[in-house]
Amino acid sequence: MGSLDGHVVVVTGGAAGIGGALTTVLTQRRGAVVAVDVDEEAGRSKERSDPERIVFLHGDGSQKSTAAEAVELALSRFGRLTGVVNNAHASTQKPLMELTEQDWSLSFGTGFNATLFFMQAAYAELAKSGGSIVNFGSGAGLTGLETQASYAAAKEAIRGLSRVAANEWAKDKIRVNVVCPKAQTEGVAKWKSSHPEHYEEAAARIPLGYFGDPEKDIAPVVAFLLSDDSRYMTGQTLMADGGSIQLR
Repeated sequence: MGSLDGHVVVVTGGAAGIGGALTTVLTQRRGAVVAVDVDEEAGRSKERSDPERIVFLHGDGSQKSTAAEAVELALSRFGRLTGVVNNAHASTQKPLMELTEQDWSLSFGTGFNATLFFMQAAYAELAKSGGSIVNFGSGAGLTGLETQASYAAAKEAIRGLSRVAANEWAKDKIRVNVVCPKAQTEGVAKWKSSHPEHYEEAAARIPLGYFGDPEKDIAPVVAFLLSDDSRYMTGQTLMADGGSIQLR
């Protein structure tokens, strides 16, 4: 398990779900985290779990000011910034012909726009530290999953943005990579409870046979990309999905 001692990372959606697992694992590896989330109760609870290494910022990532505030908080509390993980993303599932402008704006605002805002806000400090950005993509975009148009489109836009940033910012020693997870999130757990047969069918289609555990299967991949162990990797998409999608 690689150490993240000395690393300071902003994690959006860092209070619960995959983001909460990221916050836990990064601090277990001796990193420090600014956890940004709209859920204040979950965020304060996460902060109390390790107050020396976690500071919570209650904010909406789709607002540019939140990104700037997160960077400022990292500097004031921990003295530097070495990484950003853009994990937060909200969307609605609808067939194409039922999508509204509001649905589209929700997905691109909380996903693509927020990712861009946090990357821009962190750039100057990451250039100083030779830092790493990990953005989240999705198999929904790679496969064109039905009813996921707004989410899939935003996730593929994030992958394109990440590749451009990897090229533009390589001279500054900033690395930018993407992780596409398939995880046992709260939403998947609810789906399992309400539609157990569909859940079991979906799990059976995963080559490794199960949805990934956020702490054991997803967060370590992100931690690797934030660490010096991946110093020669940038512009890549890593599939943490049990073999569901095998990129070439």
